[in-house]
Amino acid sequence: MTQVVISGSGLWTPEFSISNEELVDSYNQYADKFNEENSAQIATGELAAKPHSSAEFIYKASGIKSRYVYTKDGILDVERMRPDIPERGENELSNQAEIGVLAAKQALEAAGRKAEEVDAVIVSCAYTQRAYPAIAIEIQDALGIEGFGFDMLVACSAGTFALHRAWEMVKAGTARSVLVINPELVSPQLNYCDRDSHFIFGDVATTMLVEAQDYSVSDNQYEILSTSAKTKYSSNIRSNFGYMSRANDVDAFGTDKLFHQEGRKVFKEVCPMAAEHILNHMGQHNLTATDVKRWWLHQANINMNMLIAKKILGRDANATEAPVVLDRYANTASAGSLIAFNLYQDDMQSGDYGVLCSFGAGYSIGSLVVQKR
Repeated sequence: MTQVVISGSGLWTPEFSISNEELVDSYNQYADKFNEENSAQIATGELAAKPHSSAEFIYKASGIKSRYVYTKDGILDVERMRPDIPERGENELSNQAEIGVLAAKQALEAAGRKAEEVDAVIVSCAYTQRAYPAIAIEIQDALGIEGFGFDMLVACSAGTFALHRAWEMVKAGTARSVLVINPELVSPQLNYCDRDSHFIFGDVATTMLVEAQDYSVSDNQYEILSTSAKTKYSSNIRSNFGYMSRANDVDAFGTDKLFHQEGRKVFKEVCPMAAEHILNHMGQHNLTATDVKRWWLHQANINMNMLIAKKILGRDANATEAPVVLDRYANTASAGSLIAFNLYQDDMQSGDYGVLCSFGAGYSIGSLVVQKR
């Protein structure tokens, strides 16, 4: 059987960041403006007043202190409250392709691989900025890769689900080298006018090169021992933006078309589901929690991470075992566990086991058990 490895990875981090304090100052100014302009309707109960927020509230609720964004322009403008990203022409590289290319080049360099030696490109993320042509095919063209590419959307599990597809392709012999890219440009889909969600997401791009072990030339390899996935339908995390709004005669940018969730329900339902999934996946290899050196978990909420890790380990996890990047990156949709992998793998020794896991809307859960070669 073909052995499949992660032979290289990449992480593109935006140059701009926004602290909780900056975000809260802008939001509170907006809330005051909204409440003043709508005081009559608020007094009669037709509208609810916008509550104030605080940096302390955000950190306690999520573990987030700041987030990286593709651009700060417009986000903190009380008259705008959304990113200001000029539209590019159809003959220009799209924004998502741009950040995907930057991250992809890092993975290729880490793997010692030239672009023309890659067989396929998968772009998988929470949102793509257009329906077609696929962002993956655009990146394939920009890098000079022959073969094929395609996009797939699985919300916050998109990164691991794409790695599953790459693993299957290499196992099946339909590709020797697959570039998996997660260009998470999420800030345009965030409602900066909503106290309970305006702080959640940040932008980033991650990449991994998945290859047949006997084809790889990398000195730093992780064998993918197996993959596991589970989905269960839920409407508790939603983003309804889509082309049907035109036919529905509704506001294409209404609040229900942006990211929204029932946070308490998500926490209550997803945590046990994710912990059970991980334990079952480890059991397929007769592994216990003590056999695993590193847990690269989805980075949605610090309280979720802590609870899931505790259910797996039977105790609180330390920062080395289950590293957290939420404080500086915030929730980056499908890229969170892959950011953790990029930043916290240098101490892994030959034979060490690790688990990559993401979970999110759907509900969806994807995991990989890997071993350092």
